[in-house]
Amino acid sequence: MIAFWSLAPIMVLAALGLLVVRKAVHAALLLAVVMMSLAVQYAALDAPFLFVVQIIVYTGAILMLFLFVVMLVGVDASDSVVETIKGQRVMAIGTGLLVGLVLVVGMGQLTLGTATGLDEANAGGNIEALADLIFSRYVVIFEVTAALLITAALGAMVLAHRERLTPKLSQAEMAAKRVRDYAEKGTHLGPLPAPGVYARHNAVDTPALLPDGTAAEDSISRVLSARGTVRSAPAMADDIEELKRQLGLDEHGREQDQ
Repeated sequence: MIAFWSLAPIMVLAALGLLVVRKAVHAALLLAVVMMSLAVQYAALDAPFLFVVQIIVYTGAILMLFLFVVMLVGVDASDSVVETIKGQRVMAIGTGLLVGLVLVVGMGQLTLGTATGLDEANAGGNIEALADLIFSRYVVIFEVTAALLITAALGAMVLAHRERLTPKLSQAEMAAKRVRDYAEKGTHLGPLPAPGVYARHNAVDTPALLPDGTAAEDSISRVLSARGTVRSAPAMADDIEELKRQLGLDEHGREQDQ
């Protein structure tokens, strides 16, 4: 009971946070809080198998994969409110009400004592009893579910497959194409300059410098530019002078005599 009353408010607040946060990364972190708390609840209810599955499968695999995809794709895209499926909101509301009804019925059975107790369900051990149910009474449902998941995976691969319409270019052909693009369109021949090249600091916030000493626009991160955090040196001159004045430094960066 201590684990329940300690983690239940945190789970509820994290679940409500999923509905109000706008960034996918924040939603994933809140979902991790809910999943970890749920795993502890399983452990407190003498369900070690569900505890391990919740940690390894849902939190350790699925959620981490979701986070990696979000970080690779990016989080600076604007939210779309256009419904791609007609009646999507109505179906979502109906599904939410159905899930809520199932939860209410389940909690009612637990409260009124109509559900099977944990001692009876775990008579021969939690994992042993669960294996006995899966591979005896529910073996057909288990196999059908496995076949359904395999069919879904194969269907995803078929839908994502794309036939090659043109022959694959060799390395020499790609080099010749880059030279033609440079001659016709002015496209850069090689990769773009990396941040910090020919600069004093090898950092992402330091642009590369051209031979004439000016900053290379291609080396500036598009994310930093979109956020409006990129500032030129003249724009920062006043801030630098103000910082020197606060630190008591002269124009050469040395401490002034008091």
